[in-house]
Amino acid sequence: MRTKVIQHISDPEEFKRKLLYWANQFREIVFLDSNDYQQKYSHYDCILAVEAFTSVQTDFYNAFDDLHQYQSQTKDWLFGYLSYDLKNDTEKLESNNSDGLEFPDVFFFQPKKIFLLKGNELEIQYLNYIDDEIEFDLEAIISVQTKSDVKDTSLAIQINQRISRQKYLSKIDKMLDHIHRGDIYEANFCMEFYTAKASIDPLVIYEKLNLISRPPFATYLKNNKYYVLSASPERYIRKEGNKVISQPIKGTARRGQTEAEDKESIAALRSSEKERSENIMIVDLVRNDLSHTATKGSVEVEELCGIYTFKQVHQMISTVVSQVESTTSPVEIIRSTFPMGSMTGAPKISAMKIIEDLEETKRSLYSGAMGYFTPEGDFDFNVVIRSILYNSEKQYLSFSVGSAITSQSVPEQEYEECLLKAKAMFEVLGNK
Repeated sequence: MRTKVIQHISDPEEFKRKLLYWANQFREIVFLDSNDYQQKYSHYDCILAVEAFTSVQTDFYNAFDDLHQYQSQTKDWLFGYLSYDLKNDTEKLESNNSDGLEFPDVFFFQPKKIFLLKGNELEIQYLNYIDDEIEFDLEAIISVQTKSDVKDTSLAIQINQRISRQKYLSKIDKMLDHIHRGDIYEANFCMEFYTAKASIDPLVIYEKLNLISRPPFATYLKNNKYYVLSASPERYIRKEGNKVISQPIKGTARRGQTEAEDKESIAALRSSEKERSENIMIVDLVRNDLSHTATKGSVEVEELCGIYTFKQVHQMISTVVSQVESTTSPVEIIRSTFPMGSMTGAPKISAMKIIEDLEETKRSLYSGAMGYFTPEGDFDFNVVIRSILYNSEKQYLSFSVGSAITSQSVPEQEYEECLLKAKAMFEVLGNK
């Protein structure tokens, strides 16, 4: 079905930039960059998929059935996203909050061209009927002009806060009331920052955001007028053969100004009873989610509360794995675990209902997932956090941040954690 060509790349980092700038001419793009972050479960340094041969785009109603049919029929590489409101397809839930972005709930496409970069080796995959374009494309990519200095690009975008500080504190008090009554143990509460009159160059903003954060699951996604500029540090779920891997993040600490301060920050995060309890509750939720498709007794916690350092923050990450039968549908594995536990709470359905009641906007693709399926039925998806969403036709720009609320939460501290997570997005939009 696809022609494969291997090329040697002398300067992979520069080639990645040229590849992305070249790709921006197409209507559909998914660009995935690991930023050379050392992680156990990774095959490629960078993947680019461009130009839809076929696609599926729909709302949440029967979305997983539609995606299953599409994935089963194509049996090819598929790239795209799942929005948070697919919860309304998996459970008896609804979303009535406002939505300024108006993204489709699901979008996946079968690309005409795929570029897979590992070290200095570039694998190009073309649908057979366009394989005569390979040499031309490589020449076009190598000669493409990129912006010379992304760091000096200046912007002055006025960012609005959907929920004021005082209102946020009041809502967290209500969330704590639910916890004290026993309705939930933990819930991830989020708030939106937005502007309805943003004229930006999405590619430049993505490069700036990625330069600040250098995360392992960076993504630039374009679907015509819809853009996602993501600096996500979190993997939602991956499938390799019969193994399924989920790596929820719960627990955040600020980077120090010096090496000594950094060590103190890591030690404080590692020993924090509150942060560990948040993480462990979500690990239990993920174990339960994975058990729906796992072979008997195969769900394991491979790592509990590991501390990982990124350019902006330290994070507490756990790894939960399972085994599935070879006949289990890839889409069913995702359906039975979606939305991811780190962005919902426990018990999951109760938490999602309370979240919907207290939050004031639809999350849209925020706290959903972006990634890909392979022809063999494997997949890898991130969690859409630390991300800017943009509808270029409406000029509506949005990013959201949140934190896990437990019985030990102090509302003022949760608010400060949200601002810490929003720092990179504010910075790239010209708000220091």
